[in-house]
Amino acid sequence: MAIDEQSKKILLALFLGLLSFGAMFPFFTLTQSLLVGSIVIMVTLWTNEGLPLAVVSLLPIIIFPASGILSTKEAALNYANPIIYLFLGGFLIAIAVEKTGLHKVIANKMLSLFPSSVRGIIFALIITSGLLSSVLSNTTTTLLLLPIALFLTEDIKLKMRLALGIAYGASIGGILTPIGTPPNLILLGIMEDLGMQTIPFAQWMYMVAPLVFVMFLIVGYVLSFGLAEHSIDTDLHNDPMNKDQKKVLYLLFALIALLLINAPIKPYYNGLGLSEPGILLSIGLLLFAPPFSILNWMDDKENIPYRIMFLFGAGFAIANAFTETNLASEIASYLIAFSDMPLLLFLLILAAMVTFTTEITSNTALISIMLPILYKVAEQTGINATLIMMVATVCASYAFMLPIATPPNAIAMSSGVISIKTMATYGFIFNIFGIILIIAIAKIFWIGLL
Repeated sequence: MAIDEQSKKILLALFLGLLSFGAMFPFFTLTQSLLVGSIVIMVTLWTNEGLPLAVVSLLPIIIFPASGILSTKEAALNYANPIIYLFLGGFLIAIAVEKTGLHKVIANKMLSLFPSSVRGIIFALIITSGLLSSVLSNTTTTLLLLPIALFLTEDIKLKMRLALGIAYGASIGGILTPIGTPPNLILLGIMEDLGMQTIPFAQWMYMVAPLVFVMFLIVGYVLSFGLAEHSIDTDLHNDPMNKDQKKVLYLLFALIALLLINAPIKPYYNGLGLSEPGILLSIGLLLFAPPFSILNWMDDKENIPYRIMFLFGAGFAIANAFTETNLASEIASYLIAFSDMPLLLFLLILAAMVTFTTEITSNTALISIMLPILYKVAEQTGINATLIMMVATVCASYAFMLPIATPPNAIAMSSGVISIKTMATYGFIFNIFGIILIIAIAKIFWIGLL
């Protein structure tokens, strides 16, 4: 009997999962090896689309308890992580922006500042996303810019490049300041706890600015390659904003101002201490209530990408499993065996390990586990602790292959114009560029500063 195409994809995922389990078993415990096999099955199904994205994303609730990795309660709780509600609030705002046509107004203003060529707009979106993400949440930035990008063209191939540009720009720009992304703040917090000299705000920006702007250039040129025959819709009109557009715009200004005031600038300013998920969800829910009344649940609920919310949950469940099974610590401990290598080779192994591991687990969880271990490695070997901890922290944000790697990747997937295979292909290229650049800048530039 002939096997249909979907069954082949599922069988391939099971085969690769079993193969990975067998390969890992000599080095890790049974539970840890089962976790690796489970992750390979899910990543394969996400990539080859053997099952719908939402279905694969719910598998941890079944597979992890069945394998003894996490209990059902422990696995399911990850699907209520606060970041999911940050995403929900942000997406409600994005729906309101698109519903009122405000994205057309914003696009018109943006196109008046940047070249209207395809390459010009791709660079404009990447740079705008990156600079906003250096002070705002990369999740929030991606949610705000994505509807604008998707409005600019009806060409699916071009929509895909624009969506990837925003997501990758947000991840790249997040490292520009210490407050740009959680791993940066975790690094500074751990350095302070360990009695190390923290990196001042201005010095941090001076150190990473070359990396950020070279990555902007690389991503912009790669994403705009081969698009000469495509066009951006620049035939926009300067019509006055209507009442609903003004309401949403005022809410957006209030949101950005509140996020900026709330953001801590350690050690100079502690922020307001408000929860970002709470802020975004509050603004999103206000859109249903007077005097705004922009959204209507019965009409707009279909536009909420619940499958991406499940995807976030799967990512958090995997990160939790890495912690509970001590797999992340086990992987990190193998670094000690490489620490007597030449510094350049050690940094390369470290960068590659962090970059590709964070594709399948939370960068926040990974870096929280890795940094104390790297500090111990430095203590035992005499390697510059700040240098290797900085390399690991930056690499934790530079994961471009899978939607579970970073919230911007997942949000870009929610647009419906990107396949996981496409994201993985472009992402692998940018992962390699990122690793090479991080190591080169660390070796040439950072060593003299740290």
